[in-house]
Amino acid sequence: MTATSEAPAAKPVRGRQLAALNPIEQLKAGHLPRRLIQLYIGLLLYGGSMGLMVQGNLGLDPWDVLHSGLTKHVDLSFGTIAIVVSFIVLLAWIPLRQWPGLGTISNAIVIGLAVDLTIALVDRPDQLWLRIVFMVAGIVVNALAGALYIGAQLGPGPRDGMMTGLVRRTGKSVRLVRTSIEVTVLAVGWLLGGVVGIGTVAYALAIGPLVHILLPLFTVKLKTEAAAR
Repeated sequence: MTATSEAPAAKPVRGRQLAALNPIEQLKAGHLPRRLIQLYIGLLLYGGSMGLMVQGNLGLDPWDVLHSGLTKHVDLSFGTIAIVVSFIVLLAWIPLRQWPGLGTISNAIVIGLAVDLTIALVDRPDQLWLRIVFMVAGIVVNALAGALYIGAQLGPGPRDGMMTGLVRRTGKSVRLVRTSIEVTVLAVGWLLGGVVGIGTVAYALAIGPLVHILLPLFTVKLKTEAAAR
């Protein structure tokens, strides 16, 4: 991969910013122990939230629809497929000239392990009310987990990094690029037999507002930000 000198603008987060840093700068930006703990708690919770939605069986987010569809055609666990897809997506970073951070690689591996562990430990309920509880809990915990690992500022996940890289390279809006990717992924996953349902719609409607509320609470103020003020 070739590093780019064209850094994306930092994203405002209600008084704080998600800093535009390369992988080395991310590690040198201060508060590293706290940020590492926050990162891995977030990734473990993220995988757990995915597992809850899988076991609730009322519909998944677009990428997990793809993962669930692939499980019907490939003899691999849900989490293993999520890991494989993550590394395939990372290949798209090469022409986008992006470097993965520690959080990026950790995201690709830890979430898949955590979702498989959750599926192994948590039985799929028969009662509809409990499946709804799993769905709602999965969405809320997913938003919390996303805020934790994004706020740690140790590198975006493979899918988010592909999105931001495409935004930078194409000049198109985040909304257009993200929507295009997720609609495509959802369609392919559905055609493969992935689980689409009310949970898919609920996730799409709720995840943005929830992360918007939670992210400012967990975005770590880095030394680079303090020095710039």
